[in-house]
Amino acid sequence: MPTSTPRYYTEPVLTLVSRPDFAAPEHLPVNWIGESTDGERLAEFAGRLCYMSQHNPAKRETREYLENIKKQGHGSVLEHANYTILLEGVSRSLTHELVRHRAGFAYSQLSQRYVDESVANFVVPPAILGDEALEAAWRTQMEQAQATYVQLVAQLMERYGWIADKVHRRKMAREASRAVLPNATETKIVVTGNARAWRTMLELRSSEGAELEIRRMAVAVLRLLQREAPGFFSDFEFYAADDRREAARIGYHKV
Repeated sequence: MPTSTPRYYTEPVLTLVSRPDFAAPEHLPVNWIGESTDGERLAEFAGRLCYMSQHNPAKRETREYLENIKKQGHGSVLEHANYTILLEGVSRSLTHELVRHRAGFAYSQLSQRYVDESVANFVVPPAILGDEALEAAWRTQMEQAQATYVQLVAQLMERYGWIADKVHRRKMAREASRAVLPNATETKIVVTGNARAWRTMLELRSSEGAELEIRRMAVAVLRLLQREAPGFFSDFEFYAADDRREAARIGYHKV
């Protein structure tokens, strides 16, 4: 049986683990105006290099400059700024959808072949939250699946006892046994994306047409990135969708 009671996540857990560190070249000084972060300045520097306009003839603040970049659709300069987020408390169902966003992204995800899922946690689908009967039935299924996983691992370790390498034997047992684990199994994934790629993903996944769990994650990511680099994400606005859940819409499409 599982060695501990699983944790049931009802919200994703986000940690920003990497942001741009911009070292402005001394021989091409920009006339910086206003508050900004390294990532925002990096994008402005790249944009101004195209026209050698480092003297800032329009006297724009960095975030005003980036607002104009978004308005004009010149999103290529946003690709220089990369942000890495550790996502926890998300399901494998969610990550199956998330990793479809390829351009501008990199992913590293927890491996069920190597990690013992007898202590796995689970993510409660947003649609059943608040309904005690539905939640109880769902939790029963999660616990039964986990118990089956534990039994299968033990039986397969015994079946392949002739394999001398215990690490390899354990990997074989876990890779077969994971087939009984549900899509709701909690996973952890490190996601790196440039600002342009994040904008595209968030436009699609924070909308009211997105699946509920990935929408919840996208809204949380958007709030984090708006705090971190508002110049890149300030044109998104939050609203209550017709399904009474939070969503977001973008101001400038296809940047």
